[in-house]
Amino acid sequence: MKKIFLPFLLMIFIVTGCGGEEKSEEVKSTRYSGKINVGIDEDFAPMTFRDESGELVGFDIDLAKEVADRMGAKFEFKPIDWDNKREEIISGNVDMIWSGCDITDKNKEYMVFSKPYMDNRQVLMVKKNSDLNINSEYDLEGKIVGTQAGTTSEHYVNDNEDLKSSFAAFKTYSNFKEGFAALKRGEVEVLIVDEIAARYEMTKHPDAFKIFEVTVGSFTEFGIGFSKDRVELHDRIQRIFYDMIKDGTARKISEQWFGADLIKSHW
Repeated sequence: MKKIFLPFLLMIFIVTGCGGEEKSEEVKSTRYSGKINVGIDEDFAPMTFRDESGELVGFDIDLAKEVADRMGAKFEFKPIDWDNKREEIISGNVDMIWSGCDITDKNKEYMVFSKPYMDNRQVLMVKKNSDLNINSEYDLEGKIVGTQAGTTSEHYVNDNEDLKSSFAAFKTYSNFKEGFAALKRGEVEVLIVDEIAARYEMTKHPDAFKIFEVTVGSFTEFGIGFSKDRVELHDRIQRIFYDMIKDGTARKISEQWFGADLIKSHW
């Protein structure tokens, strides 16, 4: 009897023990109790911005809030100077950046990225009544050009000295909201801007601007950027985001903001 009973107990122990480990691993990979500081650009509509009442809203805000709910965590959104995002991450002031952040080699120097969740490119915007005819970035010669500081477009221009030196002037602004205002008042002739931000601005002010279908630099992709010492947080959020894609939640949020599913499905 003892010979039969002992193996039976061992079998029960192994089965229940393994099951407990699987459950523990599942909780570990998805749940996170505590506060997570999320760096954002508070003037990057429609990704992260303040509405007329001053509340933080946007496509990325909605995605992040859904992730936070599923994690059981508190996300504290912290507006940052986009040009100083390296310092914000390295100093530990923010744990992650979720605000239409381009996955680039420069950003990878100090951040670990999620898989890309949306495509992005830089386009050219001018005033509606502008008589400029621009077919490529080389048609910007002699023009006063502006963009947001710390963005892919600024890095691209600064890394291409021949292009930059052809401009009459190159001006940068702390956010695209300031850039749009500068373009509207004629401080710059052309604004290099993220296409998503440009098209959203066009929906708000269709009679103020127009876009040239010219891609400046190469296509980029948006990703969620994490401090390099927060790899475990990266893994948890990436898994949850994957679940949001599978169950259709990410698609619904995209459709609410853009009227289409712009989420990359290769996760």
